[in-house]
Amino acid sequence: MILDKEYFLNFNKELSNIIEKIADNDGIALVVGGAVRDYLLDNKIIKDLDIEVYNLDLNKLKNILAEFGKVNLVGKKFGVLRINRINIDWSLPRIDSSGRHPEVKIDKNLDYKVAFKRRDLTINAMGVNLNTGELIDLYNGEKDLKNKILKAVDEKLFLEDPLRFYRVMSFYGRLNMAPDENLDLLCEKIDLTGVSRERIEDEFNKLFLKSNQPSLGILWLKKINRLKEVLPEVYNLIGVPQSKVYHPEGDVFVHTMQTLDIAANLKYDSEQDKFIIMWAILCHDLGKFNTTEKVNDSYRSYGHELTGVTLSENLLKKISENKGLLKKVKKLVRYHMMPGQLVRQDSKDAAYKRLAKKLEHENLSLELLAKLAYADLLGRKNLKNFNKENKDLLNNNKKLIDQFINKINNLKINKFPEPAVLTGKDLIDLNLAEPGKKMGDILAKAYKLQIENNILDKKEIIKKIFKNK
Repeated sequence: MILDKEYFLNFNKELSNIIEKIADNDGIALVVGGAVRDYLLDNKIIKDLDIEVYNLDLNKLKNILAEFGKVNLVGKKFGVLRINRINIDWSLPRIDSSGRHPEVKIDKNLDYKVAFKRRDLTINAMGVNLNTGELIDLYNGEKDLKNKILKAVDEKLFLEDPLRFYRVMSFYGRLNMAPDENLDLLCEKIDLTGVSRERIEDEFNKLFLKSNQPSLGILWLKKINRLKEVLPEVYNLIGVPQSKVYHPEGDVFVHTMQTLDIAANLKYDSEQDKFIIMWAILCHDLGKFNTTEKVNDSYRSYGHELTGVTLSENLLKKISENKGLLKKVKKLVRYHMMPGQLVRQDSKDAAYKRLAKKLEHENLSLELLAKLAYADLLGRKNLKNFNKENKDLLNNNKKLIDQFINKINNLKINKFPEPAVLTGKDLIDLNLAEPGKKMGDILAKAYKLQIENNILDKKEIIKKIFKNK
């Protein structure tokens, strides 16, 4: 099969010249891996390229690339080169020995089938010759793409790299492609020790950021009996009952999976916002495992948002070293019930402003909290089980979130808290305080006066604070 090589060559204005230079030196350049897969899936966005060059040794390739910019050896062990400011990895074909710390043998004359054998899945074991456009598909990756099946290229090599387990999880959700029976069996027994938290988190982030249905990856973990090992706090939600009036879709685990999918398809201001919300969604109801109890003929989970803070920390510390993410998720879990509660209680403006200030400590906003609440609300997709009471309740709760959003927009605190009227500079200019604890106490008192009493006059705030001095 011949593909449109210009699709790949247009990635960078210099690429055609580089490939031509490689060909002039009898080299063969293949774009390999994800870019080929995505092309065949009709995904026309290329973020980076991996190019494998045959028939040239490392020094020769480096000298050719050096004609187009400064070259860095970024993967010394694997012989990976990069030209500054060009997001392309250049490498030579290689064979990896078995084991967790394989020895690498670079062989410029390696057979394509042997070279591609080390790749994890057949859909990633394809290449395109950048001189001719020929698709090199020796493991039937294109067929598996069409049939939406994930298959291991080589079972023995697959088991030697436990990161591949997490990549299967990620690809299932991202591509909606199910592992075949053999791959399921491999993933049931693969030893997961030795994978760094950074690499695990990276695959979860890809699942959450690049998938329209991330629940598929989590449900797969459950299917192959690895969920308890990978996400024990989420596993514990299986079978935890909920009130059928509020949650006719099923137990807490079912609700969490549905909520993940809802959140994945909302619109966000940035990828960072989505990243935060997806992790918060996964954790938002963890506390129901410890707090759910039967009351009359229904179930209640009083205080689950508080208990969920500790459980969220337990989950994230096993997966991520990102302390900022941990703090943000804990804060969102703690307050995820507040949008509906504030509206139901007909709370005063000051309550909204206080909440905005609490979220600001972690660079969060009421707008982001509202997204979490909205996804939580809509995570009830089993409409077959919905009766009129369920539907009326759902519609009423939607109205509550809409009212919350209107309120924070009208108060102009949707993205940031209300700015403080009295500042530290004011206190210094008026010789009322110097930087330190005293100033901090005064400013805290001033802000409380401002939002509790809606005082926006600086002189009035100063007068009230210092009236007895």
